[in-house]
Amino acid sequence: MITIWHNPRCSKSREALALLEACGEDIEVRRYLDDIPTVAELRALQARLGVPVIEMMRVKETLFRELGLTRDSDEDALLAAMAAHPKLIERAVAIKGDRAVIARPPERVLDIL
Repeated sequence: MITIWHNPRCSKSREALALLEACGEDIEVRRYLDDIPTVAELRALQARLGVPVIEMMRVKETLFRELGLTRDSDEDALLAAMAAHPKLIERAVAIKGDRAVIARPPERVLDIL
């Protein structure tokens, strides 16, 4: 089972989902803008991704700057910002077992298979 944190309004997220569907995988779609991840879930995702928290974020979003965040911000502050403003979470994210990938570009989602 693959879980994808999906934003249906994002073309790249839709493309990543379509790639997984074409592979015939069992998929659970989580619309993370509606079903907002907690800080604990975001920490668990970071562990699966094996990346710094900042790499999980959409740093070019205006909101990122409006909140006073920078690439040097404390990881706890970054996680709290994503939990409060899920629009800041980079998309799409595919999770399978103890591994996860950020599907940028969308073809990266195939790395989880």
